[in-house]
Amino acid sequence: MTDVADIDLNAEIERLRAEVETLRLRAEAAEAAADHDVLTPALNRRGFVAVMQRTIAYCRRHDVPATLLYLDLDGFKGVNDRLGHAAGDAALVKVAELMLANLRESDAVGRLGGDEFALLMLNAGLDEGRAKARQLAETLAAEPFAWEGRTAPLGGSFGVRAWDGHADPEAWLAEADAAMWVRKKGR
Repeated sequence: MTDVADIDLNAEIERLRAEVETLRLRAEAAEAAADHDVLTPALNRRGFVAVMQRTIAYCRRHDVPATLLYLDLDGFKGVNDRLGHAAGDAALVKVAELMLANLRESDAVGRLGGDEFALLMLNAGLDEGRAKARQLAETLAAEPFAWEGRTAPLGGSFGVRAWDGHADPEAWLAEADAAMWVRKKGR
C-alpha cells in the first residue's frame, strides 16, 4: 500500500508544481500588462513614468544627459472623424511602431493617453533630442495615414526638454508638454 500512496503523493506534487508554474506565468503576464498600453506596443503612462524614475536615478548617479520628447499628434481628430475609430486605433499603433523603429533600444516610448506620446532618450542632449523630434515629425508627415483605401494627413508637434536635475518625472513631463504647446500654437 505504501507504493500506491507514494505514487499518489508524487502525482499530486507534480500537479501542484505545474499549477504553481501556470500561476507564475500568469502573474508575470499581468505585471507586464500593467505597464504597457492596451492598444499600442508602447508603455502606458504608469510604465513610462517608472522608466523616467529609473532614468533620473541613472543620470544623477552617472552624470549623463537624457532628453524627453513630448508628442501631440496633429490631424488625429480628422482620422477618427473621417475614417472611424478603428482607423484611429490603427493610426495610434502605426505612430507607436514608427517611434519604436526610429529609436535606440535604450530609449523608451510611452503613450500617455489619447493621441499623446512621450519618448525618453538616455545619453542624449537637447540638440540630439531636437534633431530626433525633427526627424520623427518629417517621417510622420512624409505620407498620409491610409485606411481601407482612404487617407488622412497625420503629423505631430513635439516639445523637447533635456533633463536638468529634475527629481519629479511629472514635472519634467509638464515642461515638455508646455514646450509642445508653444510649438503647436506657433505653427
